[in-house]
Amino acid sequence: LITDKDADSVIVEQYRRLAGILHHAQVERGVKVVMLASAQTAEGKTLTAVNLSLTLSQSYKRNVLLIDADLRRPSIGKVFGLPPASGLSECLKSSELQALRITHVSDSLGVLPAGSADSDPMSGLTSGRMQEIIEQAAAGFDWVIIDTPPVGLLTDAHLLAAMVDAAVLVIDAGTTQHTVIQRAIENIGRAKIVGVVLNRVESQALEEA
Repeated sequence: LITDKDADSVIVEQYRRLAGILHHAQVERGVKVVMLASAQTAEGKTLTAVNLSLTLSQSYKRNVLLIDADLRRPSIGKVFGLPPASGLSECLKSSELQALRITHVSDSLGVLPAGSADSDPMSGLTSGRMQEIIEQAAAGFDWVIIDTPPVGLLTDAHLLAAMVDAAVLVIDAGTTQHTVIQRAIENIGRAKIVGVVLNRVESQALEEA
């Protein structure tokens, strides 16, 4: 995490640059709700979502809500050391819209955990209830960052993408194949993507570039 005392200053600065891009998009286009997506599992999407949320809340002094919508493999609660709690999954299954079950990890950063894991979350994540939850969150926060399932597992990614203002695609450098990335871009919609995070780049490769 960028809040660790031994966090690499270069990495911290890159997150500030990403937050700056989103801040500009908010000023220019009113962007507020952003989904963090990846083509496949284990590309660093969740850590990127967490660090981006921390950067927006700390460096930009904005009120941020981080939503764990990766209901198959929820992990944001574990990153912050939060005890198991109900969250998005229960909100989606509720018969009526209710207050969001937010845990505040700082004065300016709230977390809506995934709640109970769901092996088949697609119908909930692409439902009208999900749209209502996003609208409810956007009404109370300056930024809403949503950690979503990998696009390769989200067959209706375009339906979820339609509910947000923008998307950031996280790619594992040197591992994710071009065809998989291209398919992810098509599923999300190129116009929705405001940035790409190339993760786990070898420092030597950067020096040679």
